[in-house]
Amino acid sequence: MIQLFGSHKQIETEIDEFLDQIIGGGLLFKKGIKFYLDGRFEEFEQRLAELIELEKRADHLRRDIETKLYTKTLIPEFRGDVLGLLEHSDAVLNQISDTLLEFSVEKPETLDDLRDLKHELAKNAIKASEFMVKSIRCYFRDLSAVRDNIKQVHFSREETNRLSEKYKREIFSRKELRLSHKMHLRYFARSIESIADDAEDLCDRLAIAAIKRYI
Repeated sequence: MIQLFGSHKQIETEIDEFLDQIIGGGLLFKKGIKFYLDGRFEEFEQRLAELIELEKRADHLRRDIETKLYTKTLIPEFRGDVLGLLEHSDAVLNQISDTLLEFSVEKPETLDDLRDLKHELAKNAIKASEFMVKSIRCYFRDLSAVRDNIKQVHFSREETNRLSEKYKREIFSRKELRLSHKMHLRYFARSIESIADDAEDLCDRLAIAAIKRYI
């Protein structure tokens, strides 16, 4: 980050802390989904409460960083790209939090024989967000490594989409389930899948930002 922010160590620290919130949110999401699928609902709700508080801290950090970037007139040439990356990565964290909240509100049924598949779906979606964070860190510290980490995001997104499709095909093939039931379960698979899709969308933006710094 020194290359971009020079001696402004506080900005470096706050951006690192902000990105740490996304990693932490992903870990809470994975634990929350595991507890939900295992029927440990009190522990699930605890993870959800922690995730909501974490999301609030991330929002506060992002706004503080944005204010400093403007008031200190830092990196005017790349400020728009950095602000865009922060806002879109915050949107990924919001999707993570909103999805877990939806589980709490709507309480979708857990199909025992598809539990492992749904857990794998959640883990791969979060893996995409984790590689997204690595890609962003590389943008500040090591531009040469951005591309490789973006490739990992693409791979994780593809695997997430594959697992989501498999899950949806399974539920829609079941004659004993009502159509409304199938649609409800599909909705949650799609919500989880959206985490990886949003991470990939950010990385498309990041790839362009990285090229601009090379030029």
